[in-house]
Amino acid sequence: MKTTLILDALQSPVTFRAEAILFDLDGTLVHSIVAVDRAWTRFAIRHNLDPASVLPQIHGRRALDSIQLLLPHVDAEAESAVLRAWESEDTEGISLVPGALEFLRSLPSDRWGIVTSGTQDVASARLQAVGIPQPKVFVTGEQVINGKPSPDAYLLGAERLMIPPDCCLVFEDVLAGYLAGKAAGMQVVAITSSPTLPKPADAKISDYRGCVVQLKNGVLTVVLS
Repeated sequence: MKTTLILDALQSPVTFRAEAILFDLDGTLVHSIVAVDRAWTRFAIRHNLDPASVLPQIHGRRALDSIQLLLPHVDAEAESAVLRAWESEDTEGISLVPGALEFLRSLPSDRWGIVTSGTQDVASARLQAVGIPQPKVFVTGEQVINGKPSPDAYLLGAERLMIPPDCCLVFEDVLAGYLAGKAAGMQVVAITSSPTLPKPADAKISDYRGCVVQLKNGVLTVVLS
């Protein structure tokens, strides 16, 4: 069953039908931008870069890819390890996107997963900080060759859920994630409360409050209001 969307541009709610849901993590389920920006500001200063020019370039991408883009002459693996240590130890100010935990709890455990550009250690620390249980399907940046905006991570998430990609619905907050989801053949809902806008989307919500889901005959009906 291909993911379908029922949408009246002038009315709410918006309804999607899908077989599974894949969520980005940072900015989508958790507000972590304060911690991300602290680590990358520290990184920029370490390399005599302007934090104001660095921060807009790194959101939604793997740290390794961002480092290679910003500093192609350095040992990106070593620098990424430094960033990972900083970010996995710093969870101050991280919080849940309103309604996220309740929405996740309403989903069957075999019908959702997390697909993040973050590494396993950093992502796990953030999940623990806000009380989100680690899902059965948990795709992190180091598990794929090509990070977002490549579709690889979302395709791997669908494969692990054993659901066709075009039957999956994605929740994202940045352009790189949107492009990754669309390239994987999925429809994408944007979380607009993240300050990393602008972004396109098949639908937009500020948070998960008022969003409901029902499972019937193997199909999730997701109503966003």
